[in-house]
Amino acid sequence: QVQLVESGGGLVQAGGSLRLSCAVSGRTSRNYAVAWFRQGPGKERREFVAALRYTSGFADDNSVKGRFTISKDNAGNTVFLQMNSLEHEDTAVYYCAAGQGIILSSMRLREQYDYWGQGTQVTVSS
Repeated sequence: QVQLVESGGGLVQAGGSLRLSCAVSGRTSRNYAVAWFRQGPGKERREFVAALRYTSGFADDNSVKGRFTISKDNAGNTVFLQMNSLEHEDTAVYYCAAGQGIILSSMRLREQYDYWGQGTQVTVSS
């Protein structure tokens, strides 16, 4: 089992920054990938934001490219999402997810991830 706990959400003005954290615990290994997804108000599905693999490789969505950066600490216990130049459209609940053995080309797919956190709300005022 893997446990994920998100933190760092809040209310910020457009153009501002936030850093989300995902605390990862439990039975992980170097074969894991951790991703951030988000679900905006009124949207039915969670959409991919960014992901990284503990070994190598990362991916991010075009909508956040150049604004958001995913990273992890050396131990792999925390995965961060640094969000800069926030826009009103970034308002959403942000979820951290983890999965094992995910290939690079599949990192954007929700169904690849077995474990999910409870989410943290990010609200960007325009």
